[in-house]
Amino acid sequence: MCESRVHTRSAKEPTKGSPLVFNQSMTRIKLRFTRPSRLPITDLDYSVRDSLDIKQIMAEVVKVEYGAEAANYDSFWTTGNAFVRLDSELFISALGTSAAGASILDLAGGSGIKARFAINAGAVAVDIVDLSQAMMREGQKVEEGLNRNVIRWFEADISKPLDHLPLRPQYDIVMAHWPLDHADSMEVLEGMLHNITSYLKPGGRFFGVRCCDPRAPAMVSGELGVVFKDFEEIPGGLKFRYAFDSAGSGTAIEATSMEATYSGSTAIYEKFGLVDVQIEPYENAQVVKENPKMWESFLRQPGLAMVKATKKL
Repeated sequence: MCESRVHTRSAKEPTKGSPLVFNQSMTRIKLRFTRPSRLPITDLDYSVRDSLDIKQIMAEVVKVEYGAEAANYDSFWTTGNAFVRLDSELFISALGTSAAGASILDLAGGSGIKARFAINAGAVAVDIVDLSQAMMREGQKVEEGLNRNVIRWFEADISKPLDHLPLRPQYDIVMAHWPLDHADSMEVLEGMLHNITSYLKPGGRFFGVRCCDPRAPAMVSGELGVVFKDFEEIPGGLKFRYAFDSAGSGTAIEATSMEATYSGSTAIYEKFGLVDVQIEPYENAQVVKENPKMWESFLRQPGLAMVKATKKL
């Protein structure tokens, strides 16, 4: 996530995708970086604050990377490969009937993949907040094709205060699938968790997929259809890249996971008022039931977890 000039977008206000321009100082910086993928060298041109640090700049790189993959992102998540099925089936299992009649805040909801599962399960209103206009535009196209108006779309950094957005005061369900694995510091991680619990009503349900140890053998080998690679230790966590193909040669997106979450400890969730923090059993996913032998390595050292919890009353 990054600190940026934030715009609020509705479903009817898509804008052309381009690197974000900061208008907060006269300082201008041009960055060139080579992505470890098949994409060419990319230029980013910013007008930034003198105080903008490298963490914020690299977070902006992640936003641009998601934007570059926006047109292909949903295609990957409909491939039916093992990783996609596990992620989706664990969420559907965890959600159960709790979405019926529910209002949902989907933080870092992107193109609305999980939001559409929730709508299919009976959710009546979903607000998506995401950094990437390009990702949300793809979701808008899907919703327009379905001729429905259940989702509202807002562009913002979910690690920062969201009180400038016309969100509901509280929601029955808050979802945050994978953004905790783009928190490159405890400050950013805690900002995300603060928003999760601030907008969740007492007794409301939280659902969010996160990494377990990103270096788990099944995530590194590519056997599940995604590859985690290029690991680098950072204070309190791990930086890495992940690619949506079994060989790891495709476009790779930068990620960062804090040990406070990937260790499996529930303390960070409980600090922000979540209780009954559980992991959805992997055996509840049909893809695991179909071929348990294929999942032996993963089950010995899981690479992802579907977290579910309740906000204390």
